[in-house]
Amino acid sequence: MRILLIEDELDLARALISALERHDILVDHVSNLATALEAVKNSVHSVVILDRNLPDGDGLTIIPDIRRAQAGLPIIVLSALGQAAQRIEGLETGADDYLAKPFVVDELVARIRALMRRPAALAEMSVTVGQLAFNLGDGTALVAGTPLTLTRREVLALEVLVRRAGRTVARSALEEAVYGFDDEIASNTLDAHISRLRRKLAPADVEIHSIRGIGYLLKAIA
Repeated sequence: MRILLIEDELDLARALISALERHDILVDHVSNLATALEAVKNSVHSVVILDRNLPDGDGLTIIPDIRRAQAGLPIIVLSALGQAAQRIEGLETGADDYLAKPFVVDELVARIRALMRRPAALAEMSVTVGQLAFNLGDGTALVAGTPLTLTRREVLALEVLVRRAGRTVARSALEEAVYGFDDEIASNTLDAHISRLRRKLAPADVEIHSIRGIGYLLKAIA
């Protein structure tokens, strides 16, 4: 799972990123509304965690823009503004959940997972291509009913490929999905992940084709 964290307190952001990654949640971090909007428009995330007191305004003001960009993207407000009236304001503005600071990381993780279990998310949670069944909610994959062991980055790459099965995925889009905003990417690192995925998916009656100079395409073997 990959989430977008919009938080300007850098120490808190670093601690939260470290804690969430221990739960196999990849975190992209931005610290203001302007950068957050670009991230929502250009990247694929499962959940947005949104602070309110940001350098360029109240985080609640970006919620309508997020909804226009990705209508069903779950939003959790994480804020020191935790009075009842402030929580109500956040929920009525369109947030799916509101957690006051200070908070317990395990509770935040539980709330993220609860959002991913909602009917709207479950409706699009499972994708089947050939003998491959991929769960978009928890990143698990089955090949002919047998669990497939994948690394975190392989899961992130496969998620993008199965979401767009039968269509070419640009290399840049895959790199954005697999790596965090601050990761340094070696020239052949993505190719190595794709090569390992090909081997693991061999029994699944699917192929990952390289589209020279463009990207990759996953499709069932006819």
